[in-house]
Amino acid sequence: MAAPLTREQILNTTEQVLRRFGLDKTSVVDVARALGVSHGTLYRHFSSKAALKEAVAERWLHEVSAPLAIIVENAGSALEKTQLWLERLIHIKQSKALEDPELFAMYNALAEESVESIEKHINDLISQLTQIVEEGMQAGEFQNADAREVASAVFYATARFHHPALAKEWISPAINHEFEQVWNLLVSGLLIRK
Repeated sequence: MAAPLTREQILNTTEQVLRRFGLDKTSVVDVARALGVSHGTLYRHFSSKAALKEAVAERWLHEVSAPLAIIVENAGSALEKTQLWLERLIHIKQSKALEDPELFAMYNALAEESVESIEKHINDLISQLTQIVEEGMQAGEFQNADAREVASAVFYATARFHHPALAKEWISPAINHEFEQVWNLLVSGLLIRK
């Protein structure tokens, strides 16, 4: 008797099928066929094709946010952690886009269909930054303000370097220098003036 089908197996296979057929042409039947089960079996795990696609998008977004959460917990100054967090976010997104642009575009489209997942993802990212900003304020490193608003401002001020809709700009040879310019401007606004 075969082992029970797991959510992880379904998601892994769905990713393979999406890569093969593309977002628009992939069906639940294609995934079921690749797994050697009936499509009804998949509906025991996911209520619809949309729910299956949402789960794939959520997993992909988690692969972006999980390494960033580790930075929040690391030791170091808030300024160092903020810079490292932003640089890691940018690296993750840009690496995914440059290493496999077709798959990145597909995941971006998939994520855009999953509005709730995107909103949760952005909220999670800003919450991570908020923790770092609060640490900086408590340590007297950052100016006192609404930490959530500051974190949100930092996130959106750097969107050019990590928002998937702007991925075409990431091939610019000046992109790293341009991030440094934005970072220096942010630092001057974050730090307490002495």
